[in-house]
Amino acid sequence: MAGIPPVATIAAGSPPAPATNGRKPLWRRVLANRALTVGGGLLILIVLIALLAPWLAPHDPYVQDLAYRNAPPFWYDKGTWLHPLGTDQLGRDYLSRLLYGARISLIIGASVALISGTIGTTMGLLAGYFGGRTDMFVSFLVTTRLAMPVILVALATVAIVGGSLGVVIWVLGLLKWDRFAVVMRGATQQVRTQEYVAAAQAAGASTLRIILSEVLPNVIPHLIVIATLEAASAILLEAALSFLGLGVQPPLPSWGLMISEAKAYMFFSFWLIAIPGTALAVLIFAINLAGDGLHHFLTPEERA
Repeated sequence: MAGIPPVATIAAGSPPAPATNGRKPLWRRVLANRALTVGGGLLILIVLIALLAPWLAPHDPYVQDLAYRNAPPFWYDKGTWLHPLGTDQLGRDYLSRLLYGARISLIIGASVALISGTIGTTMGLLAGYFGGRTDMFVSFLVTTRLAMPVILVALATVAIVGGSLGVVIWVLGLLKWDRFAVVMRGATQQVRTQEYVAAAQAAGASTLRIILSEVLPNVIPHLIVIATLEAASAILLEAALSFLGLGVQPPLPSWGLMISEAKAYMFFSFWLIAIPGTALAVLIFAINLAGDGLHHFLTPEERA
């Protein structure tokens, strides 16, 4: 023992240090992702506001009071806390309509993403996995769809069928699947060449089981990003259709419809446009930021 240094002697006699894998707890990884934290927090806040709108709204969003038409918000001299964000041209409380309008936007974004995502993901998985004629047929459908401008087709369809919440959701949902199909096709082509897919095939797993159990879970990060982009795009398209009078119809408190109804007063009561416009911009920002952060959080490098 004389030739052994003291430090080595201590190290040799001490118990081995516990092995650590260096993986951070889930909550720390979430907080470290700034985009997911900020965007997700804003989105959760907006969802809570939409769900709690009946309790948060100070007035019924449909009740008219012509004695308080175009009342300014509380920070103006003539403003009052009876209507904190003022009233519209029919005397309806603007804060109440803004809170209920969050419901309309979230329903449209989620519903359109669900419908278009189901169609596009199915087509992309089939085209990417089978290839050949299936891929050619799906590519032909995507090319045909891309040849039709979404806004023009939506305007024509809504003008013929009639504008309503259900019509807007189905029209946009049946028109916005192309990006899902293209991205899912490319992601599936990359995944199907992996060893775990070959192992499942060698084990005798069915094609449906391989697609649902091996391929789909590994393309979900791409799917989430496209779903958030399409949800945000659908909300903006609904606002554009409502602004043109062909989207959600009165008296529903859609943010796009609120902007449309206020365009005649934009030079005299600009807050009628600024308030729903700001709410719309914050919602789109939150969805895109949360989607980007969730994509990075779910990548294989982050999950490893």
